[in-house]
Amino acid sequence: MIEKAIHSLSVPTRRAILDVLRGRELASSDIASHFELSAPAISQHLKVLHDSGMVVVRKSGTKRYYRIRREGFADLKEFVDQFWDNSLFALKVAAEEEERRKHE
Repeated sequence: MIEKAIHSLSVPTRRAILDVLRGRELASSDIASHFELSAPAISQHLKVLHDSGMVVVRKSGTKRYYRIRREGFADLKEFVDQFWDNSLFALKVAAEEEERRKHE
């Protein structure tokens, strides 16, 4: 699933759509109003985000409402956190070494 997440996030428009959706649910037409792209083009981007599990869709009549699905980011977050945790550990070791040298 991480490959789909990376693919989804590789396109700036999709990242911008996620920004628009942050903390709220919007109809596809409302999402499209934030962009100069056509509504069908935005729908294609939403489909990719949905297929990757990053957004969920709720149908109400003829409208489709989208919101972010936090769980869709879990694998990607876990992957990135590995690097962050390693960097923090290396920083901690370096700081402790520096502190030890000061007291010698």
